[in-house]
Amino acid sequence: MANAMQTATARQPFDPPAIPRAPSWIGGLYAQTLEDAAFLSGAALAHLQMVLGHAAVPPELLRDRLALRAAEVCLALSGRSERAGALRDAVHLLRPGDLPGPAGETYLAWQRAVRRPVSLAALHRALPAYAPDHIALWLDAGQGAPVTRAAAVLEAVLTEVPRAEVAALMLADAALAQALGWDHLVPLLATGVKRADLRKRGDDLQQACHRAVMASAVDIFPVASDLARRVARLHAVAPKLRAKKAADAVAMFLTSDAVAPAVLPLPDRAARRLCDRLVDLGAVRELTGRDTFRLYGV
Repeated sequence: MANAMQTATARQPFDPPAIPRAPSWIGGLYAQTLEDAAFLSGAALAHLQMVLGHAAVPPELLRDRLALRAAEVCLALSGRSERAGALRDAVHLLRPGDLPGPAGETYLAWQRAVRRPVSLAALHRALPAYAPDHIALWLDAGQGAPVTRAAAVLEAVLTEVPRAEVAALMLADAALAQALGWDHLVPLLATGVKRADLRKRGDDLQQACHRAVMASAVDIFPVASDLARRVARLHAVAPKLRAKKAADAVAMFLTSDAVAPAVLPLPDRAARRLCDRLVDLGAVRELTGRDTFRLYGV
């Protein structure tokens, strides 16, 4: 009874941050022409810019969550079936000397791409199979407005290397971020394209990219709002944590989609207790549903 009362007290309501809502028409209209698609994607990007800059939205955590989604989409485009749970296991349960496998490599590539500011060095680190000069050449293929530029980069990569979906989408999103003046890549095309879109060229590909950007942005809005609410909850309960280096552990949850207790700066048993305590406080979730080899995230 006492434990139940403590949990109820710990989970007492708090005021969640208010993230501006997007107008319903952004995602509610179907763009039949290139001009309509460009207008809607521009409106979606304008609102996304405001959401990404909101003080309550955790940018590193949001990008890490989107990297997971981008990896899922890219693997599906290549005919693989790994979903979020398998990808998290492939990366976060790696032991020294283990290889992540093709699916894990795709996820790691997207993580590397979103975690550092956009640059040739960062993109080469994410795509080590391609020389920096080659990456720069592809990025220079895009000119004009942001989505137009991104579509040109996507077309240039896929024309030269038709099966390089990961590289094509990553560099297209990098070009989009650079054109918008963003410091970091945000997976938008990678999370919104369809398999048939990658066979299109010219204006048809541009229109598909506008639709992909709009769809991805609309999907991001509730994710950002949910993460803002969850992070606010984590900040609210952090003072209740008495373990040494608990603040350092909390900081890891604020930047990573999933955290294994073994990587926390605490002894193994203390790390597991801290994670269970955060679950009890409603600040993080256990992501696997398993009794062992658990992963936790906001």
